[in-house]
Amino acid sequence: MIFPADADVISHGIQLAVAPVFLLTAVAGMIGVVANRLARIIDRARVVEGRMKENAPGFDPSVAWKELGELRTRGLLANSSIGLLTLCAILIGATIVVLFLGETVDLPMLRASIVSFLAALVSFMLALGCFFAETLIATRLLNFGKNPTRSVGPD
Repeated sequence: MIFPADADVISHGIQLAVAPVFLLTAVAGMIGVVANRLARIIDRARVVEGRMKENAPGFDPSVAWKELGELRTRGLLANSSIGLLTLCAILIGATIVVLFLGETVDLPMLRASIVSFLAALVSFMLALGCFFAETLIATRLLNFGKNPTRSVGPD
């Protein structure tokens, strides 16, 4: 491997490799959003479990178990989304490295960069799908005054 001495080749390699970094910004933002939702899911599960331990009069454990089941599903979807977003970030990083090396060093890695970038995009779309499913379940839990027995109580 011989590194080029030409500044134009190096600057073009940097320009080419920096383009996928903008996707990394979106991935980082999504990880923050999903991690925040996961924290809210955990907080709500702790509240429901606490109310189950209190066993107050008029408390329906079947409603609490149902809500805990939905919270567990939401947590799994949020965790899956975070895992897929992390994989996406790793694949984007690999794409950046491959693009930079392919441009600055005579390394024929075009196919590797295509595969890693497409895999990153697929991972990102799957993470968005998990996020979408989690938000659908979360909004399904909302009562809007129609069925007051569905929830265990306020946070």
